[in-house]
Order: sequence, then structure tokens, then C-alpha cells
Amino acid sequence: MLASGADRSVSIYAAILDGDAERPSGLLLHLVETTEQKRLEARFAQSQKMQAVGQLAGGIAHDFNNLLTAMIGFCDLLLQRYRPGEQPFADVMQIKQNANRGASLVRQLLAFSRQQTLKPLRLNMTEVLAELSNLLRRLLGEAVELKMVHGRDLGYVKVDQGQLEQVIINLAVNAREAMLNGGSLVIETSNRTVHRPMEVQGESVEAGEYVVLSVSDTGMGISADDLPHIFEPFFTTKEVGSGTGLGLSTVYGIVTQTGGHIFVESAGPGKGARFTIYFRRDAALADDDRDETADGDGQLGDVTGGGTVLLVEDEDPVRLFGARALRSKGYKVVEARTGEAALEILGNARFDLLITDMVMPKVGGAEVIKAARAEDPNIPVVCISGYTQESVAQEVESIENLTFLAKPFSLKQLAGTVKNAIDISSKNAE
Repeated sequence: MLASGADRSVSIYAAILDGDAERPSGLLLHLVETTEQKRLEARFAQSQKMQAVGQLAGGIAHDFNNLLTAMIGFCDLLLQRYRPGEQPFADVMQIKQNANRGASLVRQLLAFSRQQTLKPLRLNMTEVLAELSNLLRRLLGEAVELKMVHGRDLGYVKVDQGQLEQVIINLAVNAREAMLNGGSLVIETSNRTVHRPMEVQGESVEAGEYVVLSVSDTGMGISADDLPHIFEPFFTTKEVGSGTGLGLSTVYGIVTQTGGHIFVESAGPGKGARFTIYFRRDAALADDDRDETADGDGQLGDVTGGGTVLLVEDEDPVRLFGARALRSKGYKVVEARTGEAALEILGNARFDLLITDMVMPKVGGAEVIKAARAEDPNIPVVCISGYTQESVAQEVESIENLTFLAKPFSLKQLAGTVKNAIDISSKNAE
């Protein structure tokens, strides 16, 4: 330990020196400082651990998306049998709402594993926080005082607005739960220039212009033992059943996916905590802003249609729901349980649309699409997958006239996507 109190790691090598008549025996000590080596080793180990856990989270999310597609889908089919005022309608809606909550948790897993689909927009952090202020005050309750301190001439950031809001809300909720007896939550924003690469908590922050968001509370703080694990999924210091352990891991995944950095500080139990996030400042001029809007699921009108659809899906519940849903909307549906079965069917019939899962044993979706296009170069294709579009992009990036529909999806989303794909294909053929 240095006089300043900083710890240093040292490797000591010792050698015995044999003495003789002229020279006494002794011990030669050779000290090599290994602080930097140990720091790099720890950083690499943590990086590998987070990557492995992220891959696991992505795989779990894929499996859950298949389950949730069937749950949400069959709820939609049941809802068609009842009127909104009837008790069975309310019961099924309760099931569907809980399935949608499950879908939200899956999105958090995907965010941690950096597999969530993002739609970056050029945003002003001050404006985003102003829009969230009322919601944050309701979330925090009367016992917690909310303060916002904004930097002057704050730069723009290019991030997904929904994900940015989720980061802020998750940090606020985390702070509220650390202040059971009330306290203060301070959210600060500022511009910051990093003139040369710097190391913060074992992570490299590149030189450049940043917009910094910090969230600090006066809560129970974080122990030194818990700090290294605070962003790991399912890690929580709360009692069993009191939380999912995904809040901060979701924040970590979103921030890193956007190319930012997040750090946490705490002086220890009872002394609060401070989360600091570095977002890359967007250098584009205001004139370069584009009016980008998210896809609206709830604004789909009449989704009935007509035509013959080949549905290729190896998950039986998903395929059965999809087939029943489309038949209820006027389509003729031919089902294929495997990619091999789809190849055989394509050689004997023509279709107005192909719907295929992307990840299947032996023959995957990409091969099915190629076979369909060999029979009909203009056939529209809808890809469905429990993975995100980015995860399967390499397989389909060269395929035109293709629509991606992420699981889980509802009856209306599926029927609307199919109708839209067929309508566009028909217009292009005119």
C-alpha cells in the first residue's frame, strides 16, 4: 500500500545466494509491480463473464418468445368468442396482460444481451427528462424529493427514446427502493469533453464529446462486495420475490448497446449511490434531424384478406395459432412443420405468401426462402423469429421483398403484417 492509501499488487521472486569464504550467504529478492496486469486480468474475466451471461440471456429470451407467442395468440383467439362485458373476456384479458408482462421481461433480457432491436432518434436529454418528470414523481412517491439539474447548451444524443426512458425509469425505481424511509433523488445532465482515453472502473472511455447523465440517491448504498456484481442479471440484494434482478442489467445492456458507458459509485452502506452514464454526443446539425416514428401496432385497421399462405414453423403451438388466426381472417393456410416438409410442398403448389421461422433444425428459414423464390421470384416473405432482426440479418440481408415480424406477436399484428405484405406485392406487380 502506498502512502496515499492506494493498493498495489507485487510479485516477489526470491533466490538463495550461496556464500563462500569471501562472501556470506544471503537472499536476493526481486519485486515486480503487477497492478496493471492484475487489473487487466480482472477486467477481461468480467468481460468474458458478462458476455457468457448475455449469450445465455439471449437464448432464454428466444425460447420464451415462442412460448409467449402461443399464449398471447390463443388468448386473442379466445377473445373473439366473447364480448367485452362478459366475465370470460375479462379473464382471458387478464391472462393476456400477464403474458405481455412476460414479453416485457424478455425485452429486458434482450436489452442486457444487446440483442434488442433499437430505433435511434436524435434527442435532447433535457426534453426527455421534462416529459418524464411527472411520471418519475408518481413513481418515487411523496417521501422522495426529485431534483433535476440540467447543463447549459446540452448536446444531442442519438438513442432509442423508449430505451432511454427505460434507463431513467429503472434507475429511479432502483433509487426509490433504496430509500424506504424517503430521501432525495438528483438527476443531473452535462456536456463533457474527454480529451484523451481514460480508464474508469476498469473500462476504457474513448476520447470525444459526451452528454453525461448522472442519477444519485441518498439511500442505503452499495457494499464493496456487491459493486462488481451490480449489473449482472438476476443479481439482487432484495428479499426473494421482491424483484426480478433485471433492472440494472437492463440499464447496462441498453447503455452499452448504444455505445455508451455506465459506472456506479457508492461510499458504502448507508451512504447512497451514484450512477453515471456517458452517451456519445451527436454531432449532426439540427437540419439533419429526421422525423422518425415507431411502428404502430395498435393503429392497424381491417386485417381481413385473402390468398393462400404457406406457414413454416417447427414450434407446434406457434404454428397452430398462426394457422387458425389467418384462417379466421380469410386466408387459406398450408402448414409445414419442418423445413424439409416446406421444400416438398413448394415443389407441388404455388402460394401468395410465405411465412417462415428462421431457426429450425436441418433446413432453416433462409433455405426455405431460396427454394420459394426459385419457384416464384416475386413471392412476398414474412420472417418470424424469437431472435431479433439483427440476429438473423446476415441470413436474409440479400433477400428483397421481405418483412420481419418479431415474436411474440398478436393475432392482429400477424394478420396485419400478412395483409400489408400481400397488398404491397400486388401493387408492385401491377
